[in-house]
Amino acid sequence: MGLKSENGASEAIKLCVFDLRRGQTEGQELDKILFFYPADLPLSAQLSVIGLSEGLITFTRIFSPEAPCEVIEAEVHSHVFYEAEPDIWMVMVVEKDKESEAIWRIDALRKVLEEVHSLFVMFHGSIRTLVDKEPTGGLVRTHLYYFIMDFLSAFEKRSPLEYCCWDFSIGKKLQLPNFRESLKERGTIQMLTVGREAAIEVQSLVRVLESCAGNTQCYSLTMFQDLLVSSNLSPIDAVRLFTYAVLRLTPLALSSGVSSWSSSRKGNTACNTSAGAVLANSGLVVDQYYNSPDASALGSRSYPVVRPLQHAKWSKGKDGFLVTDIWGADVNNLVCTSPTIWLNQTEEKMYLLAYQHRGLTMMLLIPVSSVNGEQGIAMVKQQILENASLKMFKVEEKLSRGWGGENAYHVSGYRYLLMDGDRYISRASPPGKVTTLTKFTVGCFCAQYLSSL
Repeated sequence: MGLKSENGASEAIKLCVFDLRRGQTEGQELDKILFFYPADLPLSAQLSVIGLSEGLITFTRIFSPEAPCEVIEAEVHSHVFYEAEPDIWMVMVVEKDKESEAIWRIDALRKVLEEVHSLFVMFHGSIRTLVDKEPTGGLVRTHLYYFIMDFLSAFEKRSPLEYCCWDFSIGKKLQLPNFRESLKERGTIQMLTVGREAAIEVQSLVRVLESCAGNTQCYSLTMFQDLLVSSNLSPIDAVRLFTYAVLRLTPLALSSGVSSWSSSRKGNTACNTSAGAVLANSGLVVDQYYNSPDASALGSRSYPVVRPLQHAKWSKGKDGFLVTDIWGADVNNLVCTSPTIWLNQTEEKMYLLAYQHRGLTMMLLIPVSSVNGEQGIAMVKQQILENASLKMFKVEEKLSRGWGGENAYHVSGYRYLLMDGDRYISRASPPGKVTTLTKFTVGCFCAQYLSSL
């Protein structure tokens, strides 16, 4: 599943985003397509997928007007639907693979769509806002294209035992969540259990860190390795930032950027090439729209694009702060612009400051409106270095002493997934423990557990 084969075989997966409020006039149907993967699929075929999806959505609303359509199982394909925003739909069409007996976790496939949208909104704001800002659609199409393609293609191949919920690119294919390969749950947080003394130290550190921003209302999120230690964000915002941190900011994510996945990452240059080739081989979707005869009203395509999911774009500076040039640089002094995100709870735009010491990663979110640009951010960083750095070293040392590794919570003899939907928390057995069970046992256990959710 993934890139189109040279012999013209049909794609095993299609992913699209479309707006039901657009393209209602005959001859203007193309206008409703905001994103389509694979981008090099003929426009007539793209419109066919969109038309079928729209028809299924309209038909199911007759019987369930309050609950939107979630999945349609056909003989050859599974159609997974997610209404990301009012009248803005994301649809994944997955070809059923009878030969490999792959059983897709439909709920997990919907979580893929939810995660794409959730991360997109955190960095760019809502899709509807972008559509309203530039009604011709060029702005939102450009942002969606680069963001989703980076989401799908900016991953390196790992060992089969190291699949996590953010891995998709496997050779020239997209690895989708199924019962056998994935027990991680998207849209949740994995917590680190700490003792009372360590918890007090962490809370003391958080108070000091937040005081470095003065009287400004700010938020923080603390992680150790790839696990959450503390956060005062809303559950949705905490999940979003946690997801991005595991993907790009934690020590493990940073080390993967320099190919330090030990033996599992050696000799993967072919995979790196194929991952980067997804963009090159697919062609620019914006070119399709601008060069098509129906695209006269799509406007200028010169939009600045921030691509926060690009691989290996974050690094650790000498002062311990994580830096990136993704957000560009100040023209006057060539200093990298501080990254920003949008909070769901307050709808505020926040500066993201991340400091890392060994396994400890601390993120501080400061309202853009409360500081004097990059000069204000520099002052906050200086306050953190002067008042909080020693405390961070102490907390990291304490958490390291109590850290039992990824197998610390493992229940021997089982491969499991535990979910707490109310608190957006999940915990799964370590990926490597699959080798202790037979494939039949693993498959049955996953199917029985997940079908009961």
